[in-house]
Amino acid sequence: MGTKGTTYLGIDGGGTRCRARIEDENGRALGAASSGPATTRIGFEKAWRSIMEATEAAAAQAGLTREDFARMHAGIGLAGLGRRGAEAALNKIAHPFASVIFISDGLAACLGAHSGADGAIVVAGTGSVGVGLIDGREIRLAGYGFPVSDEGSGADIGLQVVRLALRAADRRGELTPLLSEVLGAFDHDPYQAVAWSEEARATDYAAFAPIVMRHANQGDPVGRRIVERAADAIGDLLDLFLARGIDRLSLVGGLADAITPWLTPDLRARLRCPDADAAAGALLVARGRLDLPKRELPERELPEREADQEQASKFRV
Repeated sequence: MGTKGTTYLGIDGGGTRCRARIEDENGRALGAASSGPATTRIGFEKAWRSIMEATEAAAAQAGLTREDFARMHAGIGLAGLGRRGAEAALNKIAHPFASVIFISDGLAACLGAHSGADGAIVVAGTGSVGVGLIDGREIRLAGYGFPVSDEGSGADIGLQVVRLALRAADRRGELTPLLSEVLGAFDHDPYQAVAWSEEARATDYAAFAPIVMRHANQGDPVGRRIVERAADAIGDLLDLFLARGIDRLSLVGGLADAITPWLTPDLRARLRCPDADAAAGALLVARGRLDLPKRELPERELPEREADQEQASKFRV
């Protein structure tokens, strides 16, 4: 069965999975589905296949056919959109929709969290990034990609624990229950871990994050140090938004609930529950209900960055 009405598609394409949601003109949910990763880091074609797989599954749930896509406006939030040439390459892909607007997954999450109003989010998931909106401007902090960035993310937590597990295997560090379990994933063979690392992606490293969180909460000293370091990195991003005058803050992503108790009490008190998710933010874009913010370019002068950091420290307990 099909429909002659206009529909709207919101895509939340992340490093772990892609979620699609379809609504009608009145905002009524018609269908939702998910697929595998949708990030430019796995290649544009693979990311697009994940987007279409999730979209087609959501459309089937809604009773829509591919012919209905011609009356469907799409807002697509996609991880890795900031990579050089990514947006241009995606815009060249032939699509079946009435219109398509690409935004970063972080911006989609921020728009959803604050219903398009000024505010900021820090994403703590497979990767990490800070995105803020203020006076029609988008402020982006970190999120340059694993392993050079994304501190405090699941992938970064996984990288740290694998490194420390290898040190423990050489007796260059303490062997705690956490590190023993991580080594066990490689049959206690460091060279098996090395072979794994040559092919491992961010999502593979992030798979170790729940193990680290579990042991940290049980008091494992290495686990606690890793999680405390991750919480400090997430807290630094929240502090920088406060320093810029943005006090409406949300923490989102797959690790948000797990990392929140490790933040300082003042930051925990400032966090608010997001209004909605990234798919909802992408739907706002698809509907054309807001003007997309202008991206604020990174500051190039080091003294200004240092001043921001100094001011941010005032918000710490």
